[in-house]
Amino acid sequence: MTKYLLAGIDGSPQSTAAARWAAGEAVRRGLGLRLVHAQTWLDDIHAGPAQPTDVRALTLRMLSDAQQDVRRSHPGLEVLAEVIGTGDPAGDPADELAGAASAAELLVLGSRGYGGFTGLLIGSVGLAVAARCEVPTVLVRDTGNERPGGPAGGEIVLGVDTRSPSDDVIDFAFQQASRHGAVLRAVHGWAPPPVWGYAGWVPPQAEADQFRAIEAELLADALTGWREKYPEVVLIEDCRVGTGSSALVDLSADAALVVVGRRRRPHRAGMRIGPVAHAVLHHAKAPVAVVPHD
Repeated sequence: MTKYLLAGIDGSPQSTAAARWAAGEAVRRGLGLRLVHAQTWLDDIHAGPAQPTDVRALTLRMLSDAQQDVRRSHPGLEVLAEVIGTGDPAGDPADELAGAASAAELLVLGSRGYGGFTGLLIGSVGLAVAARCEVPTVLVRDTGNERPGGPAGGEIVLGVDTRSPSDDVIDFAFQQASRHGAVLRAVHGWAPPPVWGYAGWVPPQAEADQFRAIEAELLADALTGWREKYPEVVLIEDCRVGTGSSALVDLSADAALVVVGRRRRPHRAGMRIGPVAHAVLHHAKAPVAVVPHD
C-alpha cells in the first residue's frame, strides 16, 4: 500500500464511525485504508486484571473487528490494521498518531468529549492531533450516518479568512466538493464596527450596506481564480454579520463536512488550533476537516 488514508481506532463508537467515514473516502479517492491503534498505558488500565499479553490480544482483536467491519461494507478496499506506539507512560498518543499520519493523505479520528459539558465534541487527544498533524485531519462524530458525503445533499462548508486566505485550505475544500459532487459554501463572518454601538448596534442602512459590500468583495477576492480551476463545483459565497465560528457551527447541522484552517507553528509551545477551528471542533454537528497551512 503506497498511498492511503489513516484512521485511528480505540474501540469506541466514535472511532468506528471514523473508520467507516475513512473507508468511504478511501474508495472515492482510489486509495487504501490503514487502521491504527496508538497503544498507551491506559490500555492496561482499561483492560483491568488482564495480563500484558492479554491486553495486546484484546487490542489486536479490536483492530481486527474494525477491519472486518470496513471490509464488509467495502469488499474491494485494501485495509491494513496495526498497533503503533510502545505503551510507555511517557509516550504521547497524539504524537504517535501525528507521526503515523505523516505519510498518509488524510488522518481520520473519532470526535468525542469528556467532562459532562454538553456540546463539547472533541477529546484532548483529537484536539492535540489536529493541532500537530502535518496532513489534513478529519474529526468524525458517531451520528449513525458515517458516509463520507455526510447527510444526503449536504454542502461542503468552508471557513474563509479573507484577510489571509490559504490556498491549501481553499483547494482542499474545492477538491472535496468536486469529489463528492457537493455544493461548496464559502463562509466569511465579520464583526460590525465598534462605532455602531452608539445606536445599540443598529447601523444606518447606508452604512450597513457599505460594510456588507466591502466584506463581500473581500470574500470574492479571496476566491478569485477558484471557480475557473473547479468549474464543476457550484460555489456559494456566504458573507454574514457575526463570528466565523458561530456561522460555521450553525451551518454544520446540515453540512456534509466543515473545512477550517490551522496555521503551522514552528515550536511545540505554539501548537494551538486557533479560535475559529477550536470552536468549530468543539461544537460542530458535522465532520470537521482541519487543514494545516503556512
